[in-house]
Amino acid sequence: MKSVAIISKPSKPELTGILPELLAWFRHRGYEIYLDRETGQYTDGAEVVPREQLGARHPDFALVLGGDGTLLSAARAVGHTGVPILAVNLGSLGFLTEVPLNELQATLEAIDACHCPTEQRALLDCSLHRGDSVVAQHFALNDAVVSKSAIARLLDFDLLIDGTFVFNCKADGVIIATPTGSTAYSLSAGGPVLMPSVTSFVVTPVCPHSLTYRPLVVPDKATIELCMGTSDEEAYLSIDGQVGVPLQRGDRLICRRASHTVKLLRMKRTFFDVLRNKLKWGQPLGRLSS
Repeated sequence: MKSVAIISKPSKPELTGILPELLAWFRHRGYEIYLDRETGQYTDGAEVVPREQLGARHPDFALVLGGDGTLLSAARAVGHTGVPILAVNLGSLGFLTEVPLNELQATLEAIDACHCPTEQRALLDCSLHRGDSVVAQHFALNDAVVSKSAIARLLDFDLLIDGTFVFNCKADGVIIATPTGSTAYSLSAGGPVLMPSVTSFVVTPVCPHSLTYRPLVVPDKATIELCMGTSDEEAYLSIDGQVGVPLQRGDRLICRRASHTVKLLRMKRTFFDVLRNKLKWGQPLGRLSS
């Protein structure tokens, strides 16, 4: 039997009108349906499963209804199991959730007919070391961000690449971004846009004390290490903007490419089509569009 997991953004009352027709579409085509708790509160008649357990049901794909944040949460929940994810934009900007609601049915029909390709997206494997212990470990599809928690203080950290000292920096923060995350916070902080297929990560200082510190692109085979010199409880680690850990002086954040990827179901739009639409870039000259 075919199966689908549906993951929704909390506090989206419009789901009350969307879900009945959507569930009827899946049932008509013989799908077994699993809902996370956020989705289950808007409908009944389908099995409700905690989000972190959806991957163990091995659905054919996961349908995400929300924005980029919901997709990032879904990627942490099911991405490691190899379940492909289709993201439908119920939010605002949505670099990752490229499918608008009015194209949902056509997209589902393409998936049902096996005509929807997948893209492999790299993740960061982030481990926080305190002394001889690993006190936290998380995967990030977008980025790992170290930021200050006190308004008047600058972060003080060393950056090492593959064990080699690069620089000591004082800044409001630092972002370690994947190619997927290069269009998120790193872009706002002046970092470059990377195509998803580029095998690199970006280290972007946020408002550094000296203008000579620039974003740094490193191979995704590299080990990126931040050593914190900031006083206790004045710095904070954030994973994809959703998981947070307070930092202490002497903590070491080590980021490597994860051994698994996240599979995203994509329409036939190119990466540049999405960029041009989301960033309001100009259209081609008449002689190029004919």
